[in-house]
Amino acid sequence: MPALSSHIADEAPRIALTGATGYIGGRLGPRLLDAGYRVRCLVRSPKKLEARAWAADPRVEIVEADWSSAASLARHLAGCSAAFYLVHSMLSAGKDYASRDRELALAFGAAARTAGVGRIIYLGGLGEMGPDLSEHLTSRRTVEEALRASGVPVTVLRAAMIIGSGSASFEILRYLVERLPIMITPKWVRTPCQPIAVRNVLHYLVGCLSTPETAGATFDIGGPEVLCYRDIIQIMAEELGLKRRLIIPVPVLTPRLSSYWIHLVTPVSHHIARPLAEGLRNPVVCRDHRIRELIPQELLTVREAIRAALTSIALRHVETNWSMAGPIPGDPDWAGGTVFRDSRQIEIEAPDWATFRAVCRVGGGHGWCAADWLWRVRGLIDRVAGGPGLRRGRRDPEEVSYGEALDFWRVVGLERNRRLALRAEMKLPGEAMLEFRVEARGTHRSVLCQTALFRPRGLLGLLYWYAVLPFHRVVFSGMLASIRSEALALASRERGTGTGAASATAR
Repeated sequence: MPALSSHIADEAPRIALTGATGYIGGRLGPRLLDAGYRVRCLVRSPKKLEARAWAADPRVEIVEADWSSAASLARHLAGCSAAFYLVHSMLSAGKDYASRDRELALAFGAAARTAGVGRIIYLGGLGEMGPDLSEHLTSRRTVEEALRASGVPVTVLRAAMIIGSGSASFEILRYLVERLPIMITPKWVRTPCQPIAVRNVLHYLVGCLSTPETAGATFDIGGPEVLCYRDIIQIMAEELGLKRRLIIPVPVLTPRLSSYWIHLVTPVSHHIARPLAEGLRNPVVCRDHRIRELIPQELLTVREAIRAALTSIALRHVETNWSMAGPIPGDPDWAGGTVFRDSRQIEIEAPDWATFRAVCRVGGGHGWCAADWLWRVRGLIDRVAGGPGLRRGRRDPEEVSYGEALDFWRVVGLERNRRLALRAEMKLPGEAMLEFRVEARGTHRSVLCQTALFRPRGLLGLLYWYAVLPFHRVVFSGMLASIRSEALALASRERGTGTGAASATAR
């Protein structure tokens, strides 16, 4: 029977998946496996998939893709019967994301044609074409055209707001409602919208593969309701157990101003918020419902979708988060030039796994262990300066994985029970990294080494380092002491249950 199962797995269609480290792609991967497909992930940063349990499945291949080379992509796409194109440059290319998206789509389409891929499936955006269509939605249509130019049949699913735990739209909505009992909004808050739950989007994407009628066709996908954004805000408030929000639409609030306000109040940066805010002026409603007959499923209402997303957050089942997408630089080369270093260490009467787990709990809702008010002030300054601040939080309260955001840091180095490296994404006159190394000293003792690195940029960088240096003793020494206490508590609890070694091995 095992041999037969292996043979069946080998015969299963191989599907190419781009964007596997992003919000939709990271959730689509395991669902493709559940549907019986083999999956080849084409990603910029393979390390970002290391912590995903589904990526360890023997039916999964992970290859590092050069998106600018059609010839390289063609080699990776060879043998794939279909390809999901879920690449978007808004997080990485800044203002030039539209032209960059078109270039990438042209290269991918050409590669798919050369490799003999049977079809491409693309998730685009709803919205009527015309001079008033936002740049973001226009870019999505341009990508559709670029993919079709290859001659490969392209299935396009066009969606409006996708409601799911961790999506950018959902996070903007949730934070605005939680923090603003009174909202001054653009007049577009009255624009009709047809949101769809992320689980319904994923069902449609997987279902396209087994539905030949979808090949080469374009479909609008949406939930069962058409609502204006004002109504969606009030539903979110009710599901959060809050009073109705007072909403005051004004005609003078431009997308630029809206994006800066979203940046200050929510975890989403103004670079992402602006194209999303611009899209609010466009009605995004399904013009046909053919997809419902071809791929039937139970569609969640807006309230049900919001409730499901909030439940996932409460149960710590957030599979992917909007901030996980985009290229992540590795450890910077700290050789050469002026580099300031602040190193400290502490011996802890706890095993290495307990110390490492305690390290991984810093940030997000747990705070930064010492002088939290200083971290909050720094986060506020960064937010005002256009940086991410502390509001991105973390996807999971206990675990971290390569490439994830941790407040205004990014995980760029991760060796289980050994090393965690965080690279600063705050606005700085230089480059900064915070690294933790754990060394085992027997079975019940470990040493934690903490190093802050900073490479200044010009005179301002030098002034910045010496300005913050006096706070290091308070912040970093206090952090080490707090991590030590947490590690001792973790080790004590695990010894009491007798699961310490087993849980450390499992992780």
